[in-house]
Formats: sequence, structure tokens, C-alpha cells
Amino acid sequence: MDAFLQQVWVARWALLDGAWLTVQISALSIAAGTVFGVLVGLALTYGGRTLRWPARLFVDFVRGTPVLVLVLAAFYVLSVIGIQLTAVQAGIFALAVFCSSHVGEIVRGALQAIPPGQTEAAKSLGLSFRQTVVLVLLPQALRQILPSWVNTGTEMVKASTLLSVIGVTELLLATKEVISRNYMSLQFYLLAAAVYFVVNFAIERLGKALSRRAALR
Repeated sequence: MDAFLQQVWVARWALLDGAWLTVQISALSIAAGTVFGVLVGLALTYGGRTLRWPARLFVDFVRGTPVLVLVLAAFYVLSVIGIQLTAVQAGIFALAVFCSSHVGEIVRGALQAIPPGQTEAAKSLGLSFRQTVVLVLLPQALRQILPSWVNTGTEMVKASTLLSVIGVTELLLATKEVISRNYMSLQFYLLAAAVYFVVNFAIERLGKALSRRAALR
């Protein structure tokens, strides 16, 4: 135990930097994926054919594609067509795209579960479509969205480990580099697992707090 703690202390900055990068990547990809996913969900639910079919194709294609393929495509394919992204930027982009496809489907399901009378009542009050969505529909759908959103958020944290294949020194790759120097595989992988658990637990608690606030409205 003393030897392990000593090695943790020696590698503390590398592990902290990797953990912090994991948190940043996860937070940015979840935030961007949520915003775009809401727009995709609205297009799937209320868009005309010119919006609904491209949105449906996007969701089905991305959800059916492994995250690793999206990560590799974002890093290598985009550079071929002239879009230069760093490894971190490409990773965040790939995770955000994957997250948005799941959030879009979640939002679609929640919006379609709202009785049509809610929309008709909003129209009778003279509300525009934008006002109806923001003030009437999304607040009601939020209660159904949050539990699934939490699951998607935790999946993004776990998917961030795939960014190591394009050289992003997130927590997993930082842990591997530490292990290559001290050969304490079991101990450091368990430490990394504990950090991932803490991050996912924080997302879960945030989701429950938001659910409680939404239930009070």
C-alpha cells in the first residue's frame, strides 16, 4: 500500500491532468450534444418533410455507428476534406454528435407523449410556435427527458476513454502511461475506475436535482 501511495503521489499531476481533461471533454460534449439534440428532436417531431427526413437519417445513422468509428472519422476524415481539428476538438465533436443523436430521440419521444390539447391550448392563447415550445412543451417534456439524459451523459463519460486512440491524454491514457512506468496495473486501473464512478455519480446527482426542480413546477 505504501508503495502504491508513493507512486500515486509521484504521478499525481499526470493523473489529475487526465481526470480534468476527461471532465472537460465530457462536459463540453454533453452540453453541445444536448443543445443540438433538442433541435434534432424538434425537427423529428414538428419539422416538415425537408427537416424531418434528414433528421431521421442523421439519428439512425449516428446511433448505428460505433463511437470509435465516429472518433476516428472526426480526426482523420475531416482533415482530408480540409477541416483541421486537434485531437481534443475532434474527440469532443465526435462525442457531441453521438450524444445529439440520442438526445434527439429522447426529446422526440417526450414531446410526442404530450397530449395534443396542450399545443391547441397554446394556439388559442395566441402563442407562437417558438413560445409554445419554450413555455409549454419543453417544460413538460423535461420530466421525461431527464432520466434518459442522465444515462446518455454517463455513456459520454465512458465513451471519452476512446479518445486515447487518437492521442488524447485523458484519464485512461494517463493511467496507462503511469502503469508503463511502475507496472501497478490493478491498483491504478481501480483508481481510474473510482474516478469515473465519481464523475458519473455527480452527473446522476445533478440529474436527480434537476428532476426534483422540474417536478415542483
